[in-house]
Amino acid sequence: MTATHTHPAIRERPLAEVKAEIARRAGHWNPLDGIRPEDAAKVSAALTSLDRDEWAREWSRFGAQYEAEADTLEKSGGPGAACRALYEQAFHYFRVARYPCAGSPGQQQAYRDSLRVFRKAARYFDPPLEIIEVPFGNHKLTAYLQVPPGVPRPAVVMHWGGVDGWKEDRQRVNARFIKAGMAAFAIDMPGTGESPVRFTDADATRTFSALIDYLHTRKDIDASRLGVWGGSFGGYWAAKLAHVEAARLKGAVFHGSNVHFGFQENWLRPALTEKAAAAIFGPIGLFQARSKAMGVATLDEFLKVAPSLSLMQQGLLDQPSAPLLCVNGKLDDQAPIEDIYLLMEHGTPKEARIYPKGGHMGRGGGVRDEEIADMITAWLNLRLAR
Repeated sequence: MTATHTHPAIRERPLAEVKAEIARRAGHWNPLDGIRPEDAAKVSAALTSLDRDEWAREWSRFGAQYEAEADTLEKSGGPGAACRALYEQAFHYFRVARYPCAGSPGQQQAYRDSLRVFRKAARYFDPPLEIIEVPFGNHKLTAYLQVPPGVPRPAVVMHWGGVDGWKEDRQRVNARFIKAGMAAFAIDMPGTGESPVRFTDADATRTFSALIDYLHTRKDIDASRLGVWGGSFGGYWAAKLAHVEAARLKGAVFHGSNVHFGFQENWLRPALTEKAAAAIFGPIGLFQARSKAMGVATLDEFLKVAPSLSLMQQGLLDQPSAPLLCVNGKLDDQAPIEDIYLLMEHGTPKEARIYPKGGHMGRGGGVRDEEIADMITAWLNLRLAR
């Protein structure tokens, strides 16, 4: 078996606590919201450790089972909606198997399986999902585009998640935009999914610009009405793009992330070693996903490189920016609310929605996730209107 890559200074939930989280979250909360509780109970009973290959193997068993059922149904000419549902069910299990990142050999295989099954499900998506590949040096950038039917040249939103939520996980968000009459362009931020660059690479920002360039080549969407939405650790890029791509963005959403204070050691050390209430494995899972995205191996390396990401240190905060909506919970233990205040104290005036009793991303405190997503979608729709 493969070790969990433990770091003595970083807390990991004991197996019993993780099993309790599996039971609590299955069918309800990230990352197990797409998992059937009865299946989750069987996985929990089978787990003997938090070894990541064991984790991947037990969840993947159910992914393979549902994929096989979907394949059989498809070959027999079964209804497309039923095939899609089974493939999506399989995808959810492979997604959890690779969670929070593809850090072990078993998780890497689970991620490859999740891609394969997602694309089987995507054959039945309505509106159709188009797999976009954009050249980027010796590599390529892969994204998913869906265009609402019957809307001439709609506005478009480019969106991405954090270190553990990748473009395949963005279908609910896509559906919101489609319903609102906007095209949806889901991508992997640097350091995640199929992105060929790391979060800290010098050309990481250029990946977003290259994708924006591509959108401007499309005749069926109106890329002059472009918005971006970055969530969790990925919200950083939305704030940065609001400044470096100010001329090409009509709106940007900075949702539950860091711009300066959240990259300093006095915040990061406790955030990465003691807190991370939203992470199913505890702080170790958050650290593993973030460190893999950043391309570092140890906590000391992480703490050394993180301050260079500060938009204040980069001299961007007092520069003009596109309209920027800042959203988070005041009690977030992964991203300090002070970073929203900092954004509002500099440069172009910003808008904000702070949830006083909310945690990471504003969640909890009596506010439903759907309310937050509805608010953000409405803001983008208003900003991208003709």
